[in-house]
Amino acid sequence: MNIAGKRILITGGSSGIGLALAHALLAKGARVAITGRRAKMVADAVTELKAGDREVHGVVADIATPEGRATTLEGALQKLGGLDILVNNAGGVRAGRLENTPEAELQAMIDVDLVAPIMLTRAALPVLREGGDAVIVNISSGIALVGAPFYATYAAVKAGLANFGEALRRELKGEGIHVMTVYPGGTDTPMMKSNRAGPDLGFSREPASAVADAIVAGIEARAFEVIRGGETRAQMIALNRENPAAVDERFLGLKRALEEAVKDHSAL
Repeated sequence: MNIAGKRILITGGSSGIGLALAHALLAKGARVAITGRRAKMVADAVTELKAGDREVHGVVADIATPEGRATTLEGALQKLGGLDILVNNAGGVRAGRLENTPEAELQAMIDVDLVAPIMLTRAALPVLREGGDAVIVNISSGIALVGAPFYATYAAVKAGLANFGEALRRELKGEGIHVMTVYPGGTDTPMMKSNRAGPDLGFSREPASAVADAIVAGIEARAFEVIRGGETRAQMIALNRENPAAVDERFLGLKRALEEAVKDHSAL
C-alpha cells in the first residue's frame, strides 16, 4: 500500500506507540487524526506532530464508552473526509495477581483493550469499504503469544484482539479491507513507566519509533502480522508452542522477583 494521502485514525495517538506511529505515517505523506482521553495531551501531541506543515487533527474522547467511540469516528470523518486506515492502538494495563486486582480495573482492561476496538471497527467498516483499499491495524502484545504471570487478564484481552483480527481478516478477504495484527514487545512508553521489570525478567525495551517503523513497513507490505522482540522472542514463542512446561518452569524461577517488579504496573 502507498501510504501517501491515506486518511488514518489512530486511537491512543497522543503518546507512546500511537504518537510515534503518527510521526512515521505523517512522514510518509498521510493525513492523520489521533484520539485520546486527555485534552491537553491531545493538543500537545497535535502541536508536536504539525511540524513541517503536516495535516493532523486531534479528537478528545474515551473509546471505552459507546459515546466516546461515536465521537472518535465522527470527529475523524469530519476532519479527514473519509477513512482508509484504522489503527486500534489505545490500551490499558494493570498487572498483579488476579485475586488481588479490583474488578473495576479488570473490567477497564476488557473495555479498552478488547471491546473498544471490536466496536469501533464494526462502526468504521462501512466507511473503510468506500475506498476499496483499506487497512485495519490492531495493536496486540507479545504477551498474547506467550502468557506471562501477573498479566492474566491483559494476556486474555490482547490474545482476544489478535484472534479477532485473524478471523476478521478472513471474513473481509477479497472485499478491499486488509487486517494486520501487531505484537509489540517491551517498549519504552509512558505505559511502561510503573513497570520495574528489566531484561533479566523478560522485559527488554525498544524505542517506540522502532515499533512504529515496523508497523509502517507492515502496512506497506500488507503483512498479516508484525512481531517484535527479535530472535529471543521468536525462540520463546516456539518453545511455548512445543514445550509449554519448559516455559512454565522458566517463569517459576522468576516468579517472586517478577511479581515484586510489576505489582505497581498500572496504566488505565
